[in-house]
Amino acid sequence: MTIYEQPLREFTEQVFKAIGCSETHARLAADVLLSADLRGIDSHGVARLSGYVRLWEQHRINATPDIRVVHETPTTATVDGDRGLGLVVAPYAMEVALEKARQYGSGWVAIRNSNHFGIAAYHALRAVAEDMIGYAMTNASPLVAPTFSSERMLGTNPMCYAFPTGQHPPMVVDMATAAAANGKLEVAERAGKTIPEGWVLDAAGGPTTDPTALKQGGVLLPLGSDYAHGSHKGFGLSATVDILSGVLSGANYGPWVPPFVAFLQPAPDEPGLGIGHFVGAMRVDGFRPVEDFKRHMDQWIERFKEARRIDAQQHVVIPGEPEDLAVAERRINGIPLAAAVWTDLQQLGERFGIEGL
Repeated sequence: MTIYEQPLREFTEQVFKAIGCSETHARLAADVLLSADLRGIDSHGVARLSGYVRLWEQHRINATPDIRVVHETPTTATVDGDRGLGLVVAPYAMEVALEKARQYGSGWVAIRNSNHFGIAAYHALRAVAEDMIGYAMTNASPLVAPTFSSERMLGTNPMCYAFPTGQHPPMVVDMATAAAANGKLEVAERAGKTIPEGWVLDAAGGPTTDPTALKQGGVLLPLGSDYAHGSHKGFGLSATVDILSGVLSGANYGPWVPPFVAFLQPAPDEPGLGIGHFVGAMRVDGFRPVEDFKRHMDQWIERFKEARRIDAQQHVVIPGEPEDLAVAERRINGIPLAAAVWTDLQQLGERFGIEGL
């Protein structure tokens, strides 16, 4: 099933309003989800919509949060999201970071008491629009085992840097610190496909290509998959995200981060508040003239695109390039939705009396 952006956007807004979000928050939350679908990150777009509704039903999401700064210095702050949608809380925090960067050159904000915030690139790219370098990360529910373990201790814990450029689209490094994001398993399961070996261990601790293995007690592996291939580096990156997002902010961390799925309850002994994020912005002109930086960013991209190829048919792919191509294609031809996602949306429409799909 393929659907065009505008009707999908309007439908998503209506669902968020149906659970009690203000028009402003509903529009913003829908924008975050649609940005994922447009960029080809199908696992984090409207495929997640019913998940947010289920969390709201369990009273784990506050549709009318009092988002506020609870601690700050001229260049740093901590934001409490009041259990709001991370899709709304993170943009609020990024605006705090941007305002500090406008005044002082950089701004860094830790966020606690939030929920799943969509794709990290959405938040980091807000800085690029103002000729700043954007940074966004979040911890997530524990699905990943650290190196030499088979226990779920960390989330997929994505991190993103976004850099302004001149003639090229912004360069966006947006990645999970696990071998693969959980959403990729969900996409493979819906499509009836296997997954590459090295993403997951099954419940017995053995390698598997079954995308449902995680649901059957398995674990995701850190970036690098095993020690010989650098999994300790992926573990280190994931730990960094967890500490900046959770320990620094006062959110939960490690095995205590609340699960996104509503059928699993948060740990009874949570040390912090909700899910944590960390966002930041740095003014390029705090280091050098913006136009000089952009010109050299363009040169950087162009030189890497010209790098000698292993396969004549496969050029070097710049971080963010596949997503830019997806946006251009999907804005014209529509957004493809898996059958299971389409069914979910239809059921949401029936429940809330929303038409338009």
